Amino acid sequence: MLDLKAQLKLALENIVPPETEVVIQDTPADKPGDYGSPVAFLLAKALKQNPAQIAKDLAAKVILPSGVARAEAVGPYLNFFVDQSAFVQNIISSVYTPSSKNQKVIIEHTSVNPNKEWHVGHIRGALIGDTLGRIYRAAGYNVEIQNYIDDTGRQAAESQFAIKHYNAVWDGKQKYDHWLGELYVRLHKDFDFKKKTPEAQALEPAIAEVIHALERGELRNEIETVVKSQLETAYSLGIEYDLLTWESDVVHAGLVQQALEIFADRLEQPTEGKYAGTKGVDLSSFVPGLEEPFKVLVRGNGTFVYETKDIAYHYWKFGLFEGLEFSNFAKQPSGKYLYTSAPKGELHPDGQSFAHANQVINVIDSRQWLAQIVVKAGLSLISDGTYAKYHHHLANETVLLEGETMSGRKGITVSADEVIAEAIEQALEFMKAMIPSPANPETLAPIVGIGALKFTVLKTTPERQINFRWDTTLSREGDTAVKIQYAHARARKIAREYTAKGYSGTPDFSSLSELELGVLKTVAKYSEVLTLCTRDKSAHPMCAYALELAGAFNGYYNHKDANGKSDTSVLHAPEGLREARLAVVTRVADAIKEALGVLGIDAPEEM
Repeated sequence: MLDLKAQLKLALENIVPPETEVVIQDTPADKPGDYGSPVAFLLAKALKQNPAQIAKDLAAKVILPSGVARAEAVGPYLNFFVDQSAFVQNIISSVYTPSSKNQKVIIEHTSVNPNKEWHVGHIRGALIGDTLGRIYRAAGYNVEIQNYIDDTGRQAAESQFAIKHYNAVWDGKQKYDHWLGELYVRLHKDFDFKKKTPEAQALEPAIAEVIHALERGELRNEIETVVKSQLETAYSLGIEYDLLTWESDVVHAGLVQQALEIFADRLEQPTEGKYAGTKGVDLSSFVPGLEEPFKVLVRGNGTFVYETKDIAYHYWKFGLFEGLEFSNFAKQPSGKYLYTSAPKGELHPDGQSFAHANQVINVIDSRQWLAQIVVKAGLSLISDGTYAKYHHHLANETVLLEGETMSGRKGITVSADEVIAEAIEQALEFMKAMIPSPANPETLAPIVGIGALKFTVLKTTPERQINFRWDTTLSREGDTAVKIQYAHARARKIAREYTAKGYSGTPDFSSLSELELGVLKTVAKYSEVLTLCTRDKSAHPMCAYALELAGAFNGYYNHKDANGKSDTSVLHAPEGLREARLAVVTRVADAIKEALGVLGIDAPEEM
């Protein structure tokens, strides 16, 4: 029954020409019926008939699914009227169980350089990626979450160099990634690498040696220490992963060489000009108007640029070749194991299999758009471009700090850990202001604070820039998680009070009104919203749905009759109606909890 719109869509598709687009919509509040379709408009031109007559003909022909009482033509629209009692009972008893899509989706997110702590901007990409994983799993996909560790890059090398340069020793008190980040910022304040000052240039040989040591895997333990510290931040947000993929392992396993063998003969090789002797791809067909459309993948000396490694990584993601081995890295807070690529691991540790994706989604800063275009170009070189069609760069815009762009080198950041701690503290103060002695405040504050933080990030579509401000990010007004959590807690409180009063009885669903029907029609949208989320690769529709559920419940809870008296009370209703309303309220609470769960937000039983 939760897929009633889908069932109606299918019923119409069985009686209209196959090329006809069938849309099922909620009817406006001032129009008759519960659901409707404008399909007659689409057929009118092709059939050269009046759309109102077509709607009448369709109403007579359509075979209605269970739960729909009748179909009627309302002018040119075909409207459907549900069997209220059957509809209500089906929604109350239905649990959405997705059918397996038999598709594997790899979602790469976070991928923060292992040289410093997360800042608030990193929270955004990590939350988007984590929530997409939850959405795809809820929709029946096989999901693998990967976190790419760039352990051979310049930034990782500079932090490791800074430790030696300043003879720094970690005392174990400060969080390790914060300690290392301070050294990184200090190095860039003391030496202007961007302007290539003589002082900065003098350090280049030593930094280059650190890079070579990273490439040889000699500093793996040091980088792992950073990664483990960064993971603590992820875990505090409820974010977990399936696999850490290390760039050094991609290189050492020969994946770049294997990739080159696949696309080497497809590369362009200029014989004159500044690119003479190199190999690369022309990006003109991907990004028209580029001033420099040729992208070097293999330098004249035979070495590879970063993007070439990334192309190889994506060939592996799609299962074009093997080469990586894996080991168990850590047990995560949920009890699920996190695995890592490893120089001397196993192909299937604990029976696990990695890669071989049908679809790849990379949640990466929008500033990396060109690098992701290069990856897509590399994928287009093989299999007639088939793999390129299933590579998606979900670009998330940057996060400003009080209107200013953040920079790890300059130290202009708000650390993710600071934001999380502040969110919890703000939630605690809010609860104490509302209730002098709140129940379990230390337990509830993280649920409320982190929930508010997550929702603030997720309700904004990725392509929009977020200007991080304390007053709006941690606000409890407007479209917030707190509003949704309160609606859930209020519904659960009604159920507890029902039990405390010792009530019992058999629900009389025939005694319910249009008010309960309207609330449950909102509940019934879940599968439709989930489909929209996977189609658009966005959590935004689920945020809107959770708000709609909370709004529908609050509207029902506060509804008054013509005399201004409550006409939806559960506990004061007569037996039968009381139990039926309780069933509706409980089902709405379950739906709110499910929607919040897909967003990675907890739904407290009381607030």
